[in-house]
Amino acid sequence: MREKGTTMAAEEQNPEEQNPEANVAAGDPSSEQLAPPVNENFKWYIIHAYSGFERKVRESLESRITAFGLQNRIGRIMIPTEPVTELRNGKKYTIERVFLPGYVLVEMELDNDLWHVIKNTPRVTGFLGTGDNPVALSEQEVSSILFRSETAGNKPTMKVKFDKGEQVRINEGPFANFTGAVDDINEDKQTLKVMVSIFGRSTPVEIEFSKVDKVVDE
Repeated sequence: MREKGTTMAAEEQNPEEQNPEANVAAGDPSSEQLAPPVNENFKWYIIHAYSGFERKVRESLESRITAFGLQNRIGRIMIPTEPVTELRNGKKYTIERVFLPGYVLVEMELDNDLWHVIKNTPRVTGFLGTGDNPVALSEQEVSSILFRSETAGNKPTMKVKFDKGEQVRINEGPFANFTGAVDDINEDKQTLKVMVSIFGRSTPVEIEFSKVDKVVDE
């Protein structure tokens, strides 16, 4: 049932432990335009699931839909993710992080029977909506989610904690191999102000998170 372009969720219990330098952008559904549904009656719905178990929920949904012979009633099952780059022990790791924890997007022609099949799927807690009335997403809402994935895929977020006064080494640009102390941290811009010694004078240099490495004491 899974079609090309459906993202994979990160692992359940620790979604951020993935292989280093993984190509998380591959298979991102947002890399293409939102394709029209194969069934004009299909609409997108959001299913609430236990946070961290989005992948298990999708696998369970696919198995149950096959078992109940409902393949023609359901289309894409999607877990929106974004790439995040971490710095650990001086090495860069790119992982895939779910940015809507506990949410699974499903394209389907929903009726009472299908509602019960999905609602009774393990680790599913319900639908987005009021009471027992699921609310379908508009095409604009679905596109905005995909656009978020696409934007994130173009520029992975750096997930690394820096402390003021911490020693770092610049690894790129005109100040490559210079070391200095972190003087200021801008989380929004993902930049640091690093005080480096140039001709014996302490000089502030603004640098992106991705262009510095933590100095590890031997």
